[in-house]
Amino acid sequence: MIDLAKVSKTFSGKRQVTALEDVDLAIARGEMVAIIGPSGSGKSTLLNLIGGLDTPSSGQIEIDGSRLSGLPDDDLTRMRRDKIGFIFQFFNLLPTLTCFENVAIPLHLRGWTKKKIDERAKELLSLVGLASRVEHLPEELSGGERQRCAIARALSVYPPVLLADEPTGNLDTHTGADILKLIRDLHQRLGSTVLIVTHDQHVAESCERVIALCDGRIVEDRVGKASLRLAQERQVGDLPYA
Repeated sequence: MIDLAKVSKTFSGKRQVTALEDVDLAIARGEMVAIIGPSGSGKSTLLNLIGGLDTPSSGQIEIDGSRLSGLPDDDLTRMRRDKIGFIFQFFNLLPTLTCFENVAIPLHLRGWTKKKIDERAKELLSLVGLASRVEHLPEELSGGERQRCAIARALSVYPPVLLADEPTGNLDTHTGADILKLIRDLHQRLGSTVLIVTHDQHVAESCERVIALCDGRIVEDRVGKASLRLAQERQVGDLPYA
């Protein structure tokens, strides 16, 4: 689903900074993966490159069989619009638009009919628990509700890839746990491939796979505790009755 081959990213300025160096990574369809590491390790750079928001200095990135570096700008825009959903730490909702209107934006860009947009936007807001907040502006919502609205917007076209950059980082512990549970539930329901950049170890261990970065390189790639728990549950379920 997502394949990176020898991907590097260098930023030039007063001095040259290498954010990523020779990263090889393969993520299968339907995986839920945490990307962890200290500040400056390259986590957000990696996410931006996978999402087509930035281009690598060298190497190749493929999403669902399409090589990003070979796509014309219009095709790359359509790729982001149709195949990738983004969830940001600070929500990035348009403040003058209601919940409904924020969720509907990607659907308008796809040229959907008003009836179809109404149905999908209301369906998603209900799915994330905001059926009663459809006409509310972002400033009228709590932090958790804003993030739920942002998740609904990210899922508006049911993208095969969902990228989340510190989705619980701007929330209190309880609300963050609720948002994490929502992302896990939606992952299981929709089958999207989910990548979460996080500093929160609890968030990381709730994923099936954990990838650690340090100084722009992958230093660890292991099974997450969530995957281990699932395997244990399956083993118990397979035991014969006494």
